[in-house]
Amino acid sequence: MTQNYRLTLLPGDGIGPEIMSVAVDVLKVIAKRFDLEFEFHYALVGGSAIDETGEPLPQETLKQCKESDAVLLAAIGGYKWDNLPRHQRPETGLLGLRSGLQLFANLRPATIVPQLIEASPLKREIIEGVDLMVVRELTGGIYFGEPKGIFTDTDGHQRGFNTMVYADWEVDRIAKVAFEIAAKRGGKLCSVDKANVLDVSQLWRDRVTLLANDYPEIELSHLYVDNAAMQLVRSPRQFDTIVTGNLFGDILSDLAAVLTGSIGMLPSASLGQGVPGLFEPVHGSAPDIAGMDKANPLAQVLSAAMMLRYGLDQPQAASHIEQAVHNVLEAGYRTGDIMSREMTLVGCQAMGKLLITALEV
Repeated sequence: MTQNYRLTLLPGDGIGPEIMSVAVDVLKVIAKRFDLEFEFHYALVGGSAIDETGEPLPQETLKQCKESDAVLLAAIGGYKWDNLPRHQRPETGLLGLRSGLQLFANLRPATIVPQLIEASPLKREIIEGVDLMVVRELTGGIYFGEPKGIFTDTDGHQRGFNTMVYADWEVDRIAKVAFEIAAKRGGKLCSVDKANVLDVSQLWRDRVTLLANDYPEIELSHLYVDNAAMQLVRSPRQFDTIVTGNLFGDILSDLAAVLTGSIGMLPSASLGQGVPGLFEPVHGSAPDIAGMDKANPLAQVLSAAMMLRYGLDQPQAASHIEQAVHNVLEAGYRTGDIMSREMTLVGCQAMGKLLITALEV
């Protein structure tokens, strides 16, 4: 029986519309192959929303997202809006979208694509076979803790301060997501904290350890964040799934991304409880190449695959897309950002057509 899904598409700014177009074409092919039906609804966010409505996240967009089964975002921002007040910038729309949908878990995979292994700054023997997932808590910690601010003390010196705070329920819910993801992957979970010096991290470690009793099949380990950063560079294959707080996750997920050698290949997902997930590529809007058919659509397509896997529970459809990406790369086709010698350079649209051909085999 055909399964129906309502999807909100947010092309955004810069190269966003170009790469979204490729992802939509891919999803249409997937729908036919796996007896799915997608109802696509487009909405404004970021700079395009500012130009059209005067605000980066119109209420109509948020409402439409909440009424969807999943949300697929391309990219936002650009030089055009850099000088606007902070509350009117495109990035504020993204933050509002995450908070409005109550998305507390950010998933950032870092998988070494064999065909692009030479693009990594690390040696082949270190990174070959790396396939890890960073699960980052997204709505708590030092980025959102109160009190915070800048004040002038009695000596006339300015002091800035932020509060790093987590409640037990915040740790429990992100840890639960991480344990369940680890169960679908390699069965190993590494929790990263700074429990040797931070009380909030001690609470984090205590709660994760306690929750591990509910997942006896998962091998749980703990690392301090400084050691985790070193191990990601020194021996990344030891990791399967990593769970950590907002600040540490921000840093470690970017570090893990560098291992792959190309940010243009990386998707991400932001999930909540009982709400539609938000799926988007890690890269930005690249306004300098917008409209030039030079964009790499693969991270957007892989974000659509993550949407199918984690948002719509369609793992076979997701795997079919991922295999098509590998097949196209294996055939030697590259966009400019991942181009190397003896490969065939193609544009965004051509890469999309190659993917369609690979999907239909």
